[in-house]
Amino acid sequence: MLIRHAPDLTDNDVTDRSLYLRRREFIGGAAGLGLLAAAGAASARGLAYSPGFSTTETPTPKKDITSYNNFYEFGVNKEDPSENAGSLKTRPWTIRVDGECEKPASFAIDDLIKANKLEERIYRMRCVEGWSMVIPWVGFPLKDLLTQVKPTSKAKFVAFETLMRPSEMPGQRWDTLQWPYREGLRIDEATHPLTILAVGLYGDVLPNQNGAPLRLVVPWKYGFKGIKSIVRISLVERMPATAWNVLAPREYGFYSNVNPAVDHPRWSQATERRIGEFRRRETLPFNGYGQYVADLYRGMDLKRNF
Repeated sequence: MLIRHAPDLTDNDVTDRSLYLRRREFIGGAAGLGLLAAAGAASARGLAYSPGFSTTETPTPKKDITSYNNFYEFGVNKEDPSENAGSLKTRPWTIRVDGECEKPASFAIDDLIKANKLEERIYRMRCVEGWSMVIPWVGFPLKDLLTQVKPTSKAKFVAFETLMRPSEMPGQRWDTLQWPYREGLRIDEATHPLTILAVGLYGDVLPNQNGAPLRLVVPWKYGFKGIKSIVRISLVERMPATAWNVLAPREYGFYSNVNPAVDHPRWSQATERRIGEFRRRETLPFNGYGQYVADLYRGMDLKRNF
C-alpha cells in the first residue's frame, strides 16, 4: 500500500535544502562509525526522500530533538539522556529476530543498514505527556525486516526488547521500570507502511539519546511505543507485556494510539504543546494519520482498548 494525497502530504519536495545537504553528512558520519560498507551501499542507491509519507510541517530544531528526551535508561529528567547517553557503545551491535517465523536470524547493525534502502520520513511525534515534535527520521520499513524471516500464521504480535547494560545505561540501576524495556505491536501495525526502524535523524547517524543504533517509529501512537536501542524482535502468538502497561495499566494501554478523546487519568489529551511554540494546539486523532490507520481498529472500542 502506497500512502499518498493526504491533506497535509505532498508529492513536492518539502524538505529544505539544508536537510538534503545533510544526507551527505549522514553517509560521512556513518563511515566514521565503522559503517563504511553500509554507507557506500546507501550512497549508491541514494538516500531516498519519501514525500508521500512525510508531513509538510516544519521540523523541530535538531538541538531540541536531541536535548529534550524521555529515555529512562539514562535518567528520568528530559536532559538526562543527552548528558548520560555518551557512555553507550553502539558497535558492535546485533539484533536478533526470532519467534514464530521460518527463518530466525541475527543481524549486525551495519549489515542491516547496508541491506535496506534508507529513506527520510518527516513524522509528527506526540508524547503521552502532552508535548510534540516534528522529526525527520532516516530509516526503513519494519515490514522489510520481518519479511526476511518469514513470519508464520501464528505470528499475531511483534515484541521488542531494549539492550540491558546497566554499566552503560545508568538508569537501569534503579527500579523505575521493569528492565529491560519492552514494547509490542500487533502484526498488522508492525507491517504497516508508516512503521519504520530508524537509524538516523536530520540526515545524521541516530544520536545515542534518541535510541541509537536502532529504534522503532510508529507515528500514530504515543512516543513511548517507539522503543529505543533495540536488540531483539520476536514474532509471537499472544499480546506481549509492555513496559509502561506493566507499570501502570490504568494509565498506559497496549495500543496507545494518539486519541484526544481519551484522557490520561491525570491530564487531558485534547491539546498538546509543540516544542518551540507558545500556544497549545489541538491534538489530532491518530496524530493526524487516521485516514491511513483507522481501518486497523475498525469495530474496536478505542476507549476500552486505549
